[in-house]
Amino acid sequence: MDRLRIYSWNVNGIRAAAEKGFVGWLKRCRGEIVGIQEVRAQPEQIPEELRAVGIQEVRAQPEQIPEELRAIKRWHQHYSIPERKGYSGVGLLSRREPDRIETSLGEDRFDVEGRLQLARFGRLVIANGYFPNGSGKDRDNSRIPYKLDWYRALFDRVQRLRRGGYRVLVMGDFNTAHREIDLARPKANRKTSGFCAEERAELDRWIQAGWVDTFRRFEPGPDHYTWWSQRFGVREKNIGWRIDYVLASPAAMKFVRAAFIKPNVKGSDHCPIGVDVDPAIFG
Repeated sequence: MDRLRIYSWNVNGIRAAAEKGFVGWLKRCRGEIVGIQEVRAQPEQIPEELRAVGIQEVRAQPEQIPEELRAIKRWHQHYSIPERKGYSGVGLLSRREPDRIETSLGEDRFDVEGRLQLARFGRLVIANGYFPNGSGKDRDNSRIPYKLDWYRALFDRVQRLRRGGYRVLVMGDFNTAHREIDLARPKANRKTSGFCAEERAELDRWIQAGWVDTFRRFEPGPDHYTWWSQRFGVREKNIGWRIDYVLASPAAMKFVRAAFIKPNVKGSDHCPIGVDVDPAIFG
């Protein structure tokens, strides 16, 4: 096998995604590892077809996972669920069993939101994250300080993994468009969380530290987005944001052969993204 495919997808609610064909997509996608974000279900709400195979760690009762997901075969599964119901959450589905999965950044204020999985497969570590949005309850930018603290805590963690000799891929919904090319209307959104200067500067810090935006390594052009407002006609007009990424450490980037966005795959307000890697990345 020349390449293996690793996906990331904010499914905007696993139960809704299951009703819109997620399980069929999963069976067709030929993925080796699939990280999902914004699960928004207690484990017992994960569809049965997914739940039947290998939930290694959950933070609540498992009967909420939709039945069709619980029953799906040949996938190892792990879900990190927040304390607050109907909110956040991430999941990891993999053909191969991970050696270890961790979900903690070491602070309760981060861990209670169930936003992270660190999965080790040999020398590869996948950090599957649902990065916080900076918007507060009143649609202000009051959560930006928390968001940036979360970014920095994860940065410190994955930097340690790099120094430990691991090949690291950080993937998920980063909730930030990095450059003007990464959203359709940059001028109108300079004060909107997701494109504020301090959020973009944090992504700059990651890139300056050597992390590689895998998609931009292969595609420098405009009009490539991963999220669209659900307002009528917005997605059809491709008025979107690129806020989902796979960032690779330099050691991992040596094994990345392609990066992609799949805008035609529906079922969420986000679309799947990912990378194709040389199988030697696990070694």
